Amino acid sequence: MNDMTQQLIDWVSTIAPNRYMQALIVVVVFLVAAKIVNLFITRVIRRLVGRTRGAFDDKLIDMIEQPIFLTMVFIGLSIATKLLALPEAANTVTLAMLTTIVVFIWTAFLIRLTRLLLFTISELPDRFRMVQKQTLPLFNNLATIIIVAGALYFVFIAWHIDITAWVASAGILGIAVSFAAKDTLSNLFSGVFILADAPYKIGDFIILDSGERGMVTHIGIRSTRLLTRDDVEITVPNGVMGNAKITNEAGGPYASRRIRIKVGVAYGSDIDQVRAVLMDVAENNPAVCKSPEPRVRFRSFGDSGLDIELLCWIDEPVLSGRVLDALNTEVYKRFLAEGIEIPYPKRDVYLYSRPEPAAGGTD
Repeated sequence: MNDMTQQLIDWVSTIAPNRYMQALIVVVVFLVAAKIVNLFITRVIRRLVGRTRGAFDDKLIDMIEQPIFLTMVFIGLSIATKLLALPEAANTVTLAMLTTIVVFIWTAFLIRLTRLLLFTISELPDRFRMVQKQTLPLFNNLATIIIVAGALYFVFIAWHIDITAWVASAGILGIAVSFAAKDTLSNLFSGVFILADAPYKIGDFIILDSGERGMVTHIGIRSTRLLTRDDVEITVPNGVMGNAKITNEAGGPYASRRIRIKVGVAYGSDIDQVRAVLMDVAENNPAVCKSPEPRVRFRSFGDSGLDIELLCWIDEPVLSGRVLDALNTEVYKRFLAEGIEIPYPKRDVYLYSRPEPAAGGTD
């Protein structure tokens, strides 16, 4: 780049001995070149990207036209400044100002580009689980911080400022902030990992090891919100969710959930009749899935009767309480109608009196 600049300066010096005229020629040349590049981007590249289906490349062309045009103009101004042979202090300040403006132009472009790129990625949640609409503010802010930090670094270099002390101070400040905001950072990173790992999603019905149970209504960067069956919203920090044992009732290969109806029948009951009654109750309930089919299992010989269990599936785990109530009610009514006895614990109590001691005897 320096060799090309020197060649340009030498060429301009041969056609215009006056340095002010040389500077003007350089500015005009770069202005014309910038306009030619701009026309090439507008008419050729835009026509090529117009054949694609996505809108990402079209928006990219719209964003990059102005930075390229202005950068070429400011390069011409920088070369013209060198040709003017200003005093050293004025030359240094002028070049630093021009460099700073170019850095700010490309900083704004990179911020817009990263936001467009992250937004495009968030529209593909199946391929990029970590970047979703809920995490867009986080990644946008992180990208902006990194870009601005890099821009400041180049600005300091342009103004010949030693940044060693600044970097050391920033490191110490970062350590202090990390200790002060460790809980916030824990929730922040846990939220990112939850969105990336996806142990649950919005609409799932989950149970925490601490006993909270509800439907997931929001997964944010800082917390997760659950709506309980009492229509009470619980906000749980993501740091807690990341370390908790979570039972996802809507997880697994099927969205349906299996429920269990445990009943006991008296010894001497007709097992085949009990099976038929339980199967009929399950098959006639509209909330019970037809596939997988309900099933009845004879579990054990209990202390007071035979332990039987009805297993069936429902499509919506959130309705498990309502379906259990309906099935228990229907089973009880059918057992009464069919004469099937439901046993209960029985105890035989024997009463006896202590014989009185003989007369004159001692205890």
